[in-house]
Amino acid sequence: MDQERFDVGREARGRVLGEEYVTRAFANADSFNLEFQQLVTEYCWGEIWGRSVLSDKQRSLNNLCLLAALNRSEEFKTHFRGAIHNGATLDELRDTLLQIAVYAGIPAGVEAFRLARQVLDAEGITPDPAPGQ
Repeated sequence: MDQERFDVGREARGRVLGEEYVTRAFANADSFNLEFQQLVTEYCWGEIWGRSVLSDKQRSLNNLCLLAALNRSEEFKTHFRGAIHNGATLDELRDTLLQIAVYAGIPAGVEAFRLARQVLDAEGITPDPAPGQ
């Protein structure tokens, strides 16, 4: 394991997903999955999220598109929450989900909006009423 890359990844993972999430992931690790947690932290978060060309918000929005297309609902919710923490606005999130619907298919869009609503509700975020309502 590259300790420097792991440390960069640990910081990025905590910044995007929250310290509580990362602490829980490592606290729940055991001899079976600890190496996986280290791998995810070092390579996904250290090697990719540690780069500086794209912002965390851009990476989050990219991930939402990919995770929706791959039908990875739990990871989608995790990264939707991360996008909120990265400063993505509701307008940016909505447009990302609309793009998912067009490029990944309406069923993927339906699921993305449904999962997004679960996260918004859990985070206590209430979008403004639709115009005319």
